[in-house]
Amino acid sequence: MPSTSSAEIETFMVVDVPSKGLGDVQSTSASTAEQPQGNNLVARQELIEKNEAIATLEMIIQQRSVGFQYKMRNIHKDYCAPIESPKKKNVDMEQAHTQEFNIPYNKMAEPPKRTRRGSDTSEAEDEQDKFVPYVPVKERRKQQLLKLGRIVQLTAEASNVPKSSSENEHDEEETEESWGRKYNISLLDQHTELKKIAEAKKISAVEKQLKEEEKILESVAEKKALMGVAELAKGIQYEDPIKTSWTPPRYILAKSKSRHEKIRENLRILTDGEDVPPPLCSFREMKLPKAILLAMAKRNIKKPSPIQVQGIPAVLAGRDLIGIAFTGSGKTLVFVLPIIMFSLEQELKLPFASREGPYGLIICPSRELAKQTHDILQYYCRHLQEAGMPELRIVLSIGGVPVNDALAIIQQGVHIMVATPGRLMDMLDKKLVNLDVCRYLCMDEADRMIDMGFEEDVRTIFSYFKGQRQTLLFSATMPKKIQNFAKSALVKPVTINVGRAGAASMNVTQDVEYVKQEAKVVYLLECLQKTPPPVLIFAEKKQDVDAIHEYLLLKGVEAVAIHGGKDQDERYRSVEGFRNQQKDVLVATDVASKGLDFPDVQHVINYDMPDDIENYVHRIGRTGRSGSKGLATTFINKATEQYVLLDLKHLLLEAKQKVPPFLGELCSETEKYADLGDGCSYCGGLGHRITECPKLEAIQSKQASNIGRRDYLSNTAADY
Repeated sequence: MPSTSSAEIETFMVVDVPSKGLGDVQSTSASTAEQPQGNNLVARQELIEKNEAIATLEMIIQQRSVGFQYKMRNIHKDYCAPIESPKKKNVDMEQAHTQEFNIPYNKMAEPPKRTRRGSDTSEAEDEQDKFVPYVPVKERRKQQLLKLGRIVQLTAEASNVPKSSSENEHDEEETEESWGRKYNISLLDQHTELKKIAEAKKISAVEKQLKEEEKILESVAEKKALMGVAELAKGIQYEDPIKTSWTPPRYILAKSKSRHEKIRENLRILTDGEDVPPPLCSFREMKLPKAILLAMAKRNIKKPSPIQVQGIPAVLAGRDLIGIAFTGSGKTLVFVLPIIMFSLEQELKLPFASREGPYGLIICPSRELAKQTHDILQYYCRHLQEAGMPELRIVLSIGGVPVNDALAIIQQGVHIMVATPGRLMDMLDKKLVNLDVCRYLCMDEADRMIDMGFEEDVRTIFSYFKGQRQTLLFSATMPKKIQNFAKSALVKPVTINVGRAGAASMNVTQDVEYVKQEAKVVYLLECLQKTPPPVLIFAEKKQDVDAIHEYLLLKGVEAVAIHGGKDQDERYRSVEGFRNQQKDVLVATDVASKGLDFPDVQHVINYDMPDDIENYVHRIGRTGRSGSKGLATTFINKATEQYVLLDLKHLLLEAKQKVPPFLGELCSETEKYADLGDGCSYCGGLGHRITECPKLEAIQSKQASNIGRRDYLSNTAADY
């Protein structure tokens, strides 16, 4: 058979192929079917095999991921372009293929070639093996636009799917690689494509941080509601709050809501809840008895504080309440005055019988705070009785005190009970008291009580209630996690916030000093000279309290000390001696930091920085109370944890206090998110976020260490 020259093959291909694209391979082959099957048969067969190889490549490209398709475009377009130098193009394609696929180009799956026996393949025929038909510019651009549209669509879909951090980093790397120059795409098309990709994947670092914090807060949130066992088992849920006989004055109800909002705005009161009662700016508008007004006047209480303006009307209206305000703002009167009014109303309607009651229950985390609340209740009830009102019996139930004194009052019928969780549970378990008629529950310093491990005790106490109750929670520091958990025990609650939860009092001047550990005790005497007595000194450890107390006594300072290791009588004598100004200095642990009221204290000294910034806020809150000014001095050194110092730094900035240079130099990665909100939603610290909360990490580490450990003391694990 005569051989066909390369010129004839080239003429054959130029005539039949130029007007056809990649999709017209079959029509091209069909049009040449009628030609003689002589010398042109080999060229025709080679053209078909080449088009099959191109189709195989296109199928492989379509099956790859979006990022791979985007990066393969240059190779594919170069492959489909008219041949300039076949040998040079073949080498370039092998290098690109080996770099992208990590496999040699010659090992790629190719359709088998069919050759005639005895035929000599010329050098021109070898060059034609790499031939690709020409595709018009219009057709190529159309295919490019279709692929670009598909890429944008897949990218938008992929951005909506949550990915791990490693996948996000990988995507960012691929995006950066793909944003180079593209020779086969116009600049306008590239700009449009990059703009769409940027908009689809545009999630700022702030949004990512907030979403991550929400997920962490949801994961650590308590799944079990803060309710009694019986209520959870029976699925009891109350939809409406308790109804009371109290109503605001008519002229207050007749005023517009804009007036109420203006009062709240002027007093910086933030409220949250449905149908919040209107604020009342005087005790007379609250319809309190004259005897109580006279008793408050004797203590120089003439007008309500911001928390009392909104809190007392809400409690008198029967609403469940979460009250958050800075230390010394008068939160105690918000729950003391309404419970006295409710108990007086019940006694006037039907006197309490023997062993009946209590009608109201107040739970405090420490014995000193419970004793202080009991004394305040006794003060106002005594003035009511002197004015001719019925006697209201109040019982104090705390540890370290004989229970017989409380039982004597309970035997007569009790109206109000003030207790600590441990002693109250003991009395309920022994059936010395019951909560059958109790309709009023208040938890003072609620966040500390729940966070200190009393959560299960609170659930147990709730299970003793026989009906719906009005629940009040008060604290100066209540992180978002505790608020969300506490709301599970409330019915349509009203949240009243005066200032940020956990903010320091603006009436306290905070002074932070760097003092070496060995020089602290000696430097105390110099700090005591800043203000006249009385002065409070706080320390973390009981040993430090005893050492400071002994040192001050040796130097002739009238000092007393309290901590958890002392008996109740000694603690009571120390607090009363300091409150009555018989002693000049009180040295204490955090037992005395929560809720105790020492109105004449002008100076608080922190011998060491507490591990929790909330304890620091409670400590310095013992001064600057009821509008007076106070001073707080804090010793820090290298032993103080950095995260605590960062929280302290931002607390000083928030209170517009002077930040010492050694504290101002501290910084962290999360400080760029300081403007997002109220700091860590788990512990309330301003210097870090929940993603780096050391308190949460410590709890999670403790839980992880307990996994797999067997409890050999439990009833179900005694089969070892």
